[in-house]
This record gives sequence, structure tokens and C-alpha cells, in this order.
Amino acid sequence: MWARVAPAAEVACLTLRDQSAMRAVAASVAHAAGKTRKASAVFKVFVTDRRCSSTTAAASASASQDFLLPTDPFAPRHLGPSQEEVKEMCAVIGVKDLNELMEQTIPAEVRRSVGLDLPDGTLGEAGSLSLIKQILSKNVIAKNFIGMGYHGSHVPGPILRNLLENPGWYTAYTPYQAEISQGRLESLVNYQTLVCELTGMEVANSSLLDEGSAGAEAMAMIARTVNSKAKNQFFVDQNVHPQSIDVMKTRAHYFGMELIVGDQSTTDFSAMPKLCGALVQYPDTSGRLVDYSAVGKSLKQNGAHFVVAADPLALVAAKPPSEFGADIVIGSMQRFGVPMWFGGPSAAYLATSKKQVRRMPGRIIGESIDRLGNPAYRLTLQTREQHIRLDKATSNVCTAQVLLANMAGMFAVYHRKDGLQRIAKRVHGLAQLCASEAGKAGMTVTNAGGFFDVVAIDVSPKSAAAVVEELQAKKLNLRALNNSVLMNLDETHLETDVHCVIDALKAAGVGGGSATSAASIQVNGEMPASFARTGPFLEQKIFNSITSETEMMRYMHTLQLKDLALDKSMISLGSCTMKLNSVSSLAPCSWPEVGNMHPFAPSSQTAGYRELLESLEKYLNSCTGFDACSLQPTSGASGEYAGLLVIRKYQEAQGQGHRNVCIIPRSAHGTNPASAAMCDMEIKWIDDSTGMDLQEFKALCHEYKDRLSCLMVTYPSTRAFFEDNIQEICATVHECGGQVYMDGANMNAQLGLTSPGMIGADVCHLNLHKTFSIPHGGGGPGLGPICVRKHLAPHLQGHCVVNPSSAGSDPAGAVSAAPWGQAGIACVPWMFCTMLGKQGVLDSARYAILNANYMKARLEPHFDIVATNKNNRCSHEFIMDFSTIRKNTGIVEEDIAKRLQDYGFHAPTMSWPVPHSLMVEPTESEDKGELDRFCDAMILIRKEIQKIESGEWSTEDNPLKHAPHTQTEVCATEWTHPYTREEAAFPAPWTLKRGKFWPTVARVDNSLGDRKLKLRLEE
Repeated sequence: MWARVAPAAEVACLTLRDQSAMRAVAASVAHAAGKTRKASAVFKVFVTDRRCSSTTAAASASASQDFLLPTDPFAPRHLGPSQEEVKEMCAVIGVKDLNELMEQTIPAEVRRSVGLDLPDGTLGEAGSLSLIKQILSKNVIAKNFIGMGYHGSHVPGPILRNLLENPGWYTAYTPYQAEISQGRLESLVNYQTLVCELTGMEVANSSLLDEGSAGAEAMAMIARTVNSKAKNQFFVDQNVHPQSIDVMKTRAHYFGMELIVGDQSTTDFSAMPKLCGALVQYPDTSGRLVDYSAVGKSLKQNGAHFVVAADPLALVAAKPPSEFGADIVIGSMQRFGVPMWFGGPSAAYLATSKKQVRRMPGRIIGESIDRLGNPAYRLTLQTREQHIRLDKATSNVCTAQVLLANMAGMFAVYHRKDGLQRIAKRVHGLAQLCASEAGKAGMTVTNAGGFFDVVAIDVSPKSAAAVVEELQAKKLNLRALNNSVLMNLDETHLETDVHCVIDALKAAGVGGGSATSAASIQVNGEMPASFARTGPFLEQKIFNSITSETEMMRYMHTLQLKDLALDKSMISLGSCTMKLNSVSSLAPCSWPEVGNMHPFAPSSQTAGYRELLESLEKYLNSCTGFDACSLQPTSGASGEYAGLLVIRKYQEAQGQGHRNVCIIPRSAHGTNPASAAMCDMEIKWIDDSTGMDLQEFKALCHEYKDRLSCLMVTYPSTRAFFEDNIQEICATVHECGGQVYMDGANMNAQLGLTSPGMIGADVCHLNLHKTFSIPHGGGGPGLGPICVRKHLAPHLQGHCVVNPSSAGSDPAGAVSAAPWGQAGIACVPWMFCTMLGKQGVLDSARYAILNANYMKARLEPHFDIVATNKNNRCSHEFIMDFSTIRKNTGIVEEDIAKRLQDYGFHAPTMSWPVPHSLMVEPTESEDKGELDRFCDAMILIRKEIQKIESGEWSTEDNPLKHAPHTQTEVCATEWTHPYTREEAAFPAPWTLKRGKFWPTVARVDNSLGDRKLKLRLEE
């Protein structure tokens, strides 16, 4: 029986070398194998004979009979093609096997010879779930009253099952193709409307990453609004949440902004001529409700902008920030039905006035009309995308938290306005009860003059920290602030919880004298009159109509049916890696020990989370060939920013802080220059349309050798091949005193085959929502950790509240509000690595390259393929160029992209990095049958184009120009086109056999949507 789990023991020996970690994993493995021996006995096997290495384990495993091994291995479920299909595909490509294909694709100099230091993948799905359950069970789920922007929240069952855990929602991509994204676009308009109604502002975006970074984005937005050279100071009230202040300090440092932290109540803003804006918290971090009307008036008179970070549940009951002059309102929607998840993910928001809409960061959903004149939603103001505006982009925010924004919006739909008001009244009532009971127990409530959900109790002469620690031992988590302990109530708390906390405080020696003034506080759930919300809000039908779970289920299902996600067909978006998001890897996200953990809970309660996160960091270090990892960045763009900050911090520590030149290839992701600009770097471009010219590159490096900070390079190139001279490119940068930042967008082609460390990079970010299987969620969440070489490790990001173990001794500034960023979804990549194991992870890259080269081989006779490597091999994606077709027929790449919708497919990435192109990335998870259907669709579309070339169809009235075709149009009585209804809607046999996907709107008018902005519901 021990032979059955020997491979898992090998994993522990290799990756968790400290004895406490090995003891923990030994116990977990023993449990997964059904062992009854004590963990200490198993532990001896790990430590008494280190010779029990891969050779011994492999021999032991091979001695076991195969039929006794777990019957649910994950790799065959994750990898699309069968072994027989692999042979057939290799034959079409023209290679004898996968090994020969890898040799022809990846330069020999960078091929990896050392295996990945990962689990061996023999536990199977059930065994891996058992192991992660054992690890996470070490977390202690306490009663949390910490607050600070993170609250307990009930996720309504219908939203949990029909949205969060539904692949129709979580496997969708950012809604660039509006016609097949109407469901989540409608839901996001609900969300934007909700935010506008709560804050009293005119427009809101469709989410940002977290409250701290939303504050930084608001500051940057104001800097774009004013003359930032004349007004380069920004004020932050000292009673803003400390993690938000920390993130804003980071952004201000390289933004040319002087950040002033002080007391708003004693600051004379009129005496600050260089002030461009100010931020306050509402309610503030101590729980006080403050009327900021005077602050707003003073700032306006001084030509400065007023930003308010507001709790959305408080805004259900309290007057909105618009009433005291706010220009921008930010915050987190986490407590609207989203778990705490140890810090994330959750949707942040930013709301402002219409006149500022073109300066807003993030994505905005608006309404336009389609080809038939019907209303249709779309991503509006798309020219703001980083791929177009590059270093002039408003922000590096590419996508954000769509899945969580949809959850928050649906929370309001589910509860309706009256339900939200009941929740807010109850939470405030619990806080009133807490204050009243504290007063009766002789305790002094320091914020009795005005609060929503936080009660602050003065515990002097006792130490607030000591009192908090004493209550933690009783699984009651409070917050210490100065001489007070703070209790933040939320919708998960009960009356008994309030009495339990008061009793614990009394037992700790707090209070005990005669009743204080707080004893007279009435428990009625009513806000103080001076802060009560009085005006109408949330009057829209969607927030006042659904009363039954049946209708809620049907509404979400109706929206789901409008969208094309991975549950319907492959999504071959180049550089997006839309692979399988397995149920087993996602399942832990819904567990209480994952969802109900506060990011600032004491370390004694978070052992399971920390063990999981630290082991994931080791997995990622192995994959990248680097030495240290930070999980703090919350997206790929956030990872870019974090990595560049580490480089700048390192160079400053070396006395080289003047280095600020960043070289970027023309084909780079648009977030690269946007992130570099945020770090105050001077960008120098280099052409790489056929690969970087080495002599030109060397000349550029030597021209700026005294100021060269870094090169940002993507490998394999976004031009879809592995460059042969990448090591010499990196060496040249180092010779000129710079560092190499590798964009990890294409890491799916590297796994186990090569690594950033092998090519010569110093730091890279990883898109765990791509390479490591976290779902895209319709546009977020993501996870963008960075891995670095040893010399950069001292500068990895830290945190002002809870410092992660990965933090360096001289850290660059924090980039996220939570210590480990979006820790709640870290279980997904951990499960991906554990279930697949070292061979399965390696095969993921091999099969991704196989699938792309197979599709390229099938489509080469029909379309122009952008140049690949000297062996005519692409990486994990390839690019089709339609310039000739465009010139000869007037058919453009958008026509082909929209026509694919009639065939039941989402379009590949359009017009980037090559103009007039489609970039195809099939991933390793699609089988040969699906690859063939897509190729057949493209070949049939090419035949349709030939009918236009021959004159059989006109250049204006043909199925490509009118694509996509809706069911309403095809079923209408009148049909005036020269092609048939069948040609329009059923152009391929699988549209009948596998079921027809109908776009619910015809082609959307993009230009109209940008000219006439309609960004929220009015009815």
C-alpha cells in the first residue's frame, strides 16, 4: 500500500524540505492513501532515509500493479487529443512524433533538460482533492469582526450554483465579441447601474481589481485631468484603510506625485495651491461616519478633486458621497455576496461624472444598436485599450473582476432594493446592539456619535493588542487601533455573536464600572438623521421585480444562453490561453476554509492557506527556473507593474536609480508600455516583425547603456515563434547594465520545455488565469504573480498589515490591498500542478504546440500564414494574415470574425499583433475533432470568399458582411439576400448535429456606441 503513495512522498521530499512541512504533507498523503499509522511514523520515512528519492520511488511505483492505482488520473481529461489522434496530427504536420516537433520548434540552446520539480500526478483527482482538503483544514474559521474592507457575506445559493460554479459564466472571455456576449454585458450594465445608484454618481466602470488599486487609479485619473506639473500633490486622510494608503504610496512614487497623509479635519486645503485631489474613507477606518461637505467645498474652491472610498452596504442606508461633493467614488463590492477569500478576488468600483468618462480606467459597458436597429450592449470607448494607446493609455488595467462584478450585481437583483435595505438595517442594528451592550457593561464607545457597522471601544489602560490577542484564542477576531478595539458587524453575524464578544471583553477585564453613555443607544436599525439616506435610488425594474428563486434561476440562465463560452465550443483567442478550467481544481474555491478567511486574520488561524501558497510559489519557481515568487499581483498587468517596480528598486539599491530606459518590441502586449509608463520609464521601441534584428538591438542597447533599465520581452514572441537568439538578446541587456523582464503571456508554450531562467531573463510574471487554468470569468478574475532571480528577491513586495513570507528585506511597494493578492483562487493552479504532475504539465505545453501546428498545417493551403521559424513551425499559436483577401474582395478580418459566430465559434484574436489578421491559440485541451471543426469552418469561409471573388455574391450583400445572422432575421417572413437562409445560419453540418448557437443580436454598431454614450439603466 505504501508503494501506492510513494510518488507523493517523493513530491514532499523535493518541494517541502522543512521538517514541519514534510510532516504535514506526510500526514496528508497517508490520509489520502487510507493509512491508519500515525503521522509521526510516516514522517520517519521522509527524513530518516533521504535516499528514498526518485529512483526508489519510481521502482516502488512500478512494482505496484496498475489496476490498483487511482482510476481518475487528470492528464487524460485535460489533454484533448488521444494518443491515436496525436499520431494522425503529427503525420499531417510532417513529423514522426511529438519529440521531433519539439526539436523543430524550440531552439536547442534553450531546451530544458532538467525535469520540473512538481508532484508526479499519480494521486488522481479525488486524491488531490483529499490532499488539499487536509492542508486547508489547518485553517481556523473564526468569527471575524476585523473589517477594514473585508466582511463576511452570504453568497445566495442560486448565484453560487448558477453563476460562480457555472461554466457558462466562468469560462467566458472578455466580451470583445459583443454579439455573443449579450448576457454578461447586460449583467455588467446592472452592476454599473447599481454602483451609480449607490454612490449618486453618473457613470461607473465594470470593475477594478481592489479598493487600494482603485484609489491609485483615481489619483492617476485626476492627474490626467489637471496640469500635473503645477498640481502634483495628493492628500490622503490618515483614517483611510492602511492597505489602501500603502498601495497609493507605491503608485505615487514613480508617478511624479507627492502623497501627503494627514488629518482632513485639521488640514487647510485652501493653503495648498499644488493640491490636485484628496481621498477620504466613508465610514472611515475607525468606523466613524463623517460629514465631508466642508472638505468637498474647500477642495472645489481650490481647484482640486474630491475622492471618497465608500462602503457600498453603508450607502444603502447612509447619504451618498455625491451629496457632499464627491468627484470620484471608489470602493469594494465584496460584501455584496462575494466571499472574503483571504483577500480576493472581489470587484472594486470607480464611479464619477460623465465629463470624466473618457479618462476613466478599466472597461465600461454601453448600449448601441445592431445592424437591424435593435438595442445591443458592447464594450464602449474601445480606443482606450492599451493595444492602441500603448504608453499613452489611461491605465494598464486590461481586464478586472467581471465574474465577481456579476455576482455583486446579481446579489442586488436577488435581494431587490427592499432586501438590501433590510440587510443594511439589520447590520446597523447589530452594531447598535453591540454599542448599547458595551455601554451597559461600563465600556466607553469612542465612535458613538455616528457609525454604521463598526463599534470602537476604548480598552485603556489595557493594551488593545493584548485584548485582541486574548480574544483570538477564543476564535473571535477583532481589530486593535490605537487604544481601542474595533468590532465590524456584517450580515453573517447573529445577536448571539454580539453578546459573545461583549462577554469575552468583560472576561478580558474591559469595562466593569458603571454604565456609560453608549448604554442609551437605541437598537432600531435607524441611521442618525444627519447621515440617513433620504432620496430615491435603485428604482430600476431589475432591482425590484424578481421575488422567487425560480425566476432568479431563469433570469441567470436566460443571460447565460446569450453568451458563447467554453461550454459551447473552443475559444481560440491568441495570447489568451482559453484552456480547460476543471471542476476539481475549482471545487475548493467554494469550501468554507477557503472562502471565509479574512486576509488579516492572525497567523495561528491561517496555517493551511500559508502552506498552500508557499508550496504554489515553489511550483512556480520550478516552472520558471527562478528563485523566489510573490503572489501579490492580482492580474497580468499588475504583475508587469510589480516586476518593473522590483527592477527599479534593485537598481536604486545599487546606486543606479537613474536607469529609466525600457526597450520594448513593437509586437508587445499593450499593457507592457502602459506598465512601463507607470514606472516613469522612457520607452524605446524596436521592430520585431520577423524577429529582432540582433545588430539593431545591440546598437540600441549600447546607445542607452548608461540609462538602460530593462528589456520587456515576450517568449515565445507574440509573432508566434521561439526566437533563436533570445539568450544573446538577454546577454546584451546585461552587458549594458539592464535587467530582462519576460512577459509570461505565452508561458503555456514553455512549461517544462524551456524557462525564463534558461533564456536569461531576471523576472517574469505569470498569468495563472491562462497557463495555470484559473478561469477567465468573462474578464476576470486573474492572478499575476512574479518570479525573480535571487538578486531581485530582497525587493519582492511586502504588506503593511500582514507581511507575506515571500516579502523581501527591502521590498518594492505593495501593488495590492491584500498580502497575497487574490489568494482565494490560488487553489486552482495548485490543483492544476498537483493533478497533472510534472509529466502532465510538460505535456500541456507539448500538446498546445502540437494543436497549433496541426491547425496551421491544415489552413496553410487556404490562407496566408505570418512567417514562423526556419523550420516553418509556430509556437502554441499562429497568425493568419488577410491583407490580400482584404485588397481583392473588401472582406476584412472583422467580417471573418463575425462569420465564425454563424458557425458556432468565437473569433480568434483580431488585428493584433499583425494588422488585418486573426491569431489562433487552440490550447492543449481541445481534441482533434474540435480542431477540425474550426479548420473546416475557416475553409468553408474561404470558399464563401471565393464566391465574392468570382462575382457570384456581391461585395456588399453576402453572408460575411451581414454576419452574424440572428434567429429572428432568419425566421422572418421576408428574405431578400442572394444567399439562402440555410447558407446564412446553417453553413456547416455540425450546426445541426451539435446544436445551433444563435447570436441574440446582429452586428453591433461600434462607432455609434462611442458617440452616444448610454452606460446605465434608466428604467
